[in-house]
Amino acid sequence: MLRSLGKLPEDQRPAFGQAVNQAKNRVQTALDERKQHLQATTKSKPREWIDVTLPGIRREIGRRHPLMQTMEELKTILQGMGFRYDDYPEIETEYNNFDALNTPSWHPSRDMHDSFYSEQGHVMRTHTSAFQVHAMKQASSPPIRAMTAGRCYRRDEIDDTHFPIFHQLDAIAIDRTICFADLKHTLYQMLTAFLGPGIQLRFRPSYFPFTTPSAEVDVFYRGRWMELLGSGMMRPEVLRNGGIDPAEWRGFAFGMGIDRITMAKFNVTDIRLLYENEAAFLTQF
Repeated sequence: MLRSLGKLPEDQRPAFGQAVNQAKNRVQTALDERKQHLQATTKSKPREWIDVTLPGIRREIGRRHPLMQTMEELKTILQGMGFRYDDYPEIETEYNNFDALNTPSWHPSRDMHDSFYSEQGHVMRTHTSAFQVHAMKQASSPPIRAMTAGRCYRRDEIDDTHFPIFHQLDAIAIDRTICFADLKHTLYQMLTAFLGPGIQLRFRPSYFPFTTPSAEVDVFYRGRWMELLGSGMMRPEVLRNGGIDPAEWRGFAFGMGIDRITMAKFNVTDIRLLYENEAAFLTQF
């Protein structure tokens, strides 16, 4: 504005120049006052002062969920023992989930699973054992070492140990000379690698419609026995449903709850903590 002063008529220049100078002085006074205020504030509160030239602060990135940590570690252990991993459908036919595993519609063992059904008659898989016929039919021929892991669904009431969604890992091995001793050895090697040396396993006779003989397996861990998984030798009917001749081939199968072993390893006392996605909980892992 001062540079344009010479373009004005002479009689207007004094008043215009005076007004511009007054405005300039007001701006300068405001700048000086603000500078003094900032200097006084910086001296009295140095921690609030920010140096914008400093590099940024590194923040925590996401972490693997404890369930996924457990699942990946168990998969890696079994892959090292020759088992092939594949994913299989969570929405299954009743045949694959029940009938092919020797549990037809009239079978009393179906009462053990309160299932979710679709309008089309499919079922949300109640156990990862539903993969067995898939795996046998996909293999060109035995021997077979196959496994899977993932979510399962049952109509459970929610409490500290039950949830309608849970995770399982299932595996089968089929060969000409496989026996129950091979099953015990496989489970001991897997659980020792996961939980550490010195564990004890306890096999208790049990019932599953797709294995015989069948056994529940407990592990002595952190001073107590913990029920961990179900296992057994595959029934001839199941092998036959998978297109394998039971007169020539034998196999074992086992399935374990990943939620339970995760809770045991990380000292988690309430299964609901694994599904609430609470940041304060998840950042501990």
